[in-house]
Amino acid sequence: MQEIEIPDAHWVLIGDDSAEGKIIGRCSLWWQNMPPYLNHRVGFIGHYAVKDAATATQLLQQACEQLAAFGCTLAIAPIDGNTWQRYRLLTERGTHPVFFLEPDNPDDWHSHFLDQGFTTLAQYSSALNTNLSYVDPRLERVESRLHKAGVEIRPINLQRIEAELHGIYHLAIASFRGNFLYTPIAEAAFIAQYRPLLPYLNRELILIAEDDGKPVGFLFAIPDWLQAQRGEVVNTIIIKTVAVLPKRIYAGLGNLLVAKCQTRAYEKGFTRAIHALMHDANPSRNLSRRYAQTIRRYTLFAKNI
Repeated sequence: MQEIEIPDAHWVLIGDDSAEGKIIGRCSLWWQNMPPYLNHRVGFIGHYAVKDAATATQLLQQACEQLAAFGCTLAIAPIDGNTWQRYRLLTERGTHPVFFLEPDNPDDWHSHFLDQGFTTLAQYSSALNTNLSYVDPRLERVESRLHKAGVEIRPINLQRIEAELHGIYHLAIASFRGNFLYTPIAEAAFIAQYRPLLPYLNRELILIAEDDGKPVGFLFAIPDWLQAQRGEVVNTIIIKTVAVLPKRIYAGLGNLLVAKCQTRAYEKGFTRAIHALMHDANPSRNLSRRYAQTIRRYTLFAKNI
């Protein structure tokens, strides 16, 4: 399987007034093996960073021209090769501090894309729940039904993390296959994304739902370690990923995993949970509305080229 996060091209812009050849802008481009979207040939712009608006104009114009030259009809940005990597732009910051693993960018980058004719392709949000003791009473029936069907929920076993991630990988591939701009990922690349996080994990916040010993649901949450860097008490967890096999028998399992995670976090002394980076059209957003209030918004942009 090709790792499409490797760019097809990478551009840097050197400042004219820099005797040392200082880089003032950069981006990467992808146009091969892109996911389908409507009747377009899609190209991605990622690894985006610029000094100012003038730099952005030059860089984005060059990027769109090259994608068009290779047959692309729609440029999507910012996205670092695929949705397993960093993508989306923070466009409505609000007042809440940046949280652990959250993408961040200067506030004026939003206007860079709008000024070059990009429009909103998809929107995302993060939401904050400040009442971890609340459990939706309807979930008691869901838990009873799933238990009768043979589904059991347990925390991840960090002592056998490779085997655990192997099962989670196959669950994620099946669960996310229908997601917006989905592309496959090799198991080694999937596991590599989790290895740097191992020192920061709390096993009680990572839940696996199994049916006959096979993973059918998964929730990944992690403490907000940026609170510690700011000298604060770490009282917040970040719910990053919820994956459930798309079968009727597992209806409600995602809601149950979130509730279980929040209850365990509350028992361990946490008082808040951030439901992170949810696509506004995904079921996870509807799930979060029961518990949490939006604190941040993000945008993925697109431009016909």
